[in-house]
Amino acid sequence: MRFMIGEQDHGKLLRSYLREQGVSSALSARLKRTEDGMMLNGIRVTVRAVLTAGDVLDLAIEERESPPHVVPRDIPVEALLETEDLLVVNKPADMPTHPSHGHFEDTLANGLAYRYAVNGVSFRPHFINRLDRNTTGTVLVARHALAASFLSDRMARGEIKKTYLALVRGRVDAPFIIESGIRRRAESIIFREVCPVGEGDYAKTEVEPLVWGEDFSLVRLIPYTGRTHQLRVHMASVGHSLLGDDLYGVVAGDMKRHALHAASLTFPAPRTEKMTTVRAPLPADMMEQMSKLGREAVMLAKKECGQTGQKL
Repeated sequence: MRFMIGEQDHGKLLRSYLREQGVSSALSARLKRTEDGMMLNGIRVTVRAVLTAGDVLDLAIEERESPPHVVPRDIPVEALLETEDLLVVNKPADMPTHPSHGHFEDTLANGLAYRYAVNGVSFRPHFINRLDRNTTGTVLVARHALAASFLSDRMARGEIKKTYLALVRGRVDAPFIIESGIRRRAESIIFREVCPVGEGDYAKTEVEPLVWGEDFSLVRLIPYTGRTHQLRVHMASVGHSLLGDDLYGVVAGDMKRHALHAASLTFPAPRTEKMTTVRAPLPADMMEQMSKLGREAVMLAKKECGQTGQKL
């Protein structure tokens, strides 16, 4: 990736400039070990180099080979936004984000690897957020190490906002906030449970009702932390488990998976830091279920999710 050094950066140490561009210490170390990792005006330099206005800096951050454990597979994926730095996709239900035990060739990572492989492009997926296998919606993927460093840092700072829509059991007609610890239940590698703040990992979720009935409600969920199963665990802990949740609730009725959709992501774009919002259309099964709450529920859901995206 090429950077043109302007007057505002004249006289800076390369180390300081890289830090301002979002280059993490780990990435900086990798660039130092790479033969052509940091080239200033065509000459290999170290982070102690002094920049001059008009200099041309080249950083070898592009992926040069795809990871061997991510096998390309022709799996349809919906792109909501694609730039040279990142990709936002709309993950469907019944699709893990990345390979794991029992799912080595049917994941979002496999589909993305195929998409780039057929175009002769090396691709190493840097997932900035991850969704459970049966959660649908927006997934942010960095396309190279610098974007991954920048976005991961912004995620850690709380500058990336995630908004979910969920269908939950019972009547939720007033907003509230859930704060707790979340920990793994003893003797289980999957199941999580709430615990007092100060124990486990701190977790905070904002709950905003949109439309409610006696049997179930449509709510907006905003997580301030990113714990495993956080939204599912938090809603179950207050007696409003997600419809179709086979782990923390009950599978009954038309929902055959937990009714949770990552409706939107708002994040600063790498290099420009311009705030960008991407929305993912609601899946058919949730739309069908929420229609039972009336036309208002469907209208609000469509407004939350937008109607953009194209097939890769």
